[in-house]
Amino acid sequence: MLEFDDHSVRIRNLTKTFGKHTVLSELNFDIKRGSITTILGFSGAGKSTLLKHILGLHHPTSGSIEVLGKDLSTLQEDKLREFRQNYGMLFQYAALFDSMTTIENVAFPLIEFTKLNESEIKEKAASLLKSVGLQEISFDKLPSELSGGMRKRVGLARALALSPQLMLYDEPTTGLDPITTKMVNDLIIETSKLHKDIGLTSIIISHDVKASLEISDYVAFLNRGNIVEYLPANDFKNSDHPLVQEFINL
Repeated sequence: MLEFDDHSVRIRNLTKTFGKHTVLSELNFDIKRGSITTILGFSGAGKSTLLKHILGLHHPTSGSIEVLGKDLSTLQEDKLREFRQNYGMLFQYAALFDSMTTIENVAFPLIEFTKLNESEIKEKAASLLKSVGLQEISFDKLPSELSGGMRKRVGLARALALSPQLMLYDEPTTGLDPITTKMVNDLIIETSKLHKDIGLTSIIISHDVKASLEISDYVAFLNRGNIVEYLPANDFKNSDHPLVQEFINL
């Protein structure tokens, strides 16, 4: 296991510009190890750009980002690719491989990044699917044969395949009905609790204020490339920052 302190992510004076457009500006932000932290903000605030920096997909124009004790800017591409095995990512629409069955989707990272044999891979993939509440009857179905909620479960099982220390969620409830939204939110909480022993850190990019306040330990509000409020979820709803109140009351 990697050695690092009580924070999984440390960002210092992070600035990112694209041409003359500044997306992130002198941003300072720490994310506590083992927490569920949600980043809220209006469209265009820089949430996706921040997430891509945490993943090492973007490099800062200036400043630094440290994840699990590693300064990402110091890692060569091959080392960065290897380091990303510490991440799990649940994409907005699950991003499953259409031509692969449920169990094949979950097995994919195990085939690519482990030395497990075929039998061990199948056993672990099945165990991961069961851990997110999927029955064996679904294992051989294609993504097109699954509901939106079931695809989210498969995506989460695949994201957990390499036992990550960081789980990233990109708008996990966008486009889902209220019942499925609750299921996904419950799944995020259950996943966090299930992996508490390794200090799993969950980072959520979201527009869903209600869910964020219910499931998060901490909530940050990003505006014009900077964190303008960052509080425990119970305190965030009572923030007196005008932008936060405007967002909450939309």
